[in-house]
Amino acid sequence: MDMALEVITLPVTDIDRAKAFYEEKVGFHVDIDTEVMPGARVVQLTPPGSGCSIALAEGVPIPSGTPQPGTYHGMQLVVADAKAAYEELTARGLELSEPVAYAPQDGGTFMHFTDPDGNGWAIQEYRERAAKPLHKLLTDQAEQQ
Repeated sequence: MDMALEVITLPVTDIDRAKAFYEEKVGFHVDIDTEVMPGARVVQLTPPGSGCSIALAEGVPIPSGTPQPGTYHGMQLVVADAKAAYEELTARGLELSEPVAYAPQDGGTFMHFTDPDGNGWAIQEYRERAAKPLHKLLTDQAEQQ
């Protein structure tokens, strides 16, 4: 059985502020902004080139428990060029730590930011993604099966 991680519901205090932050400063694409049932709104945003989205929700029941804004940390975006990503994102107004190379191998460079609620993100440089985007690798893998 295949399972795909496609959406992570991110807890925020102000859905409109969070939508603007992720769209304007981080560059995510707004896929959905709709009332899914009376009194329940969902905004789904996807990073460019990603197969996984975030969902911002209000009024949507979560039977397993309600996460608190600012408690999500360790979410990670992957880019092929940390320096270029840093320049683009800071030009958009994102407050982002400078890239730090923790290890010399590909994948060892990181930078970090938080959203307006304090949810924490890492951006990892993985240069191989320039030649082998993950979505292409997954498509090729599926075609070979």
